[in-house]
Amino acid sequence: MNPPPQKPQRNLCVGCAYFYITWEKKFPYGCKAMKFKSKQYPSNVVFESSGMECQLFKPKKKKTTI
Repeated sequence: MNPPPQKPQRNLCVGCAYFYITWEKKFPYGCKAMKFKSKQYPSNVVFESSGMECQLFKPKKKKTTI
């Protein structure tokens, strides 16, 4: 008996440099790299529409404190 298939791990948009929160109630999440806004995290929209993980993920730079 095979184990149940696992959900693919998606990049979390929250850790991406291109991710932003919009002021629009209908489309609260945005991606600057792909230039779109959505109701879901952009990485989920990309996976649902193409079946591929987001190829433009870029980790946010960590802020340094002085």
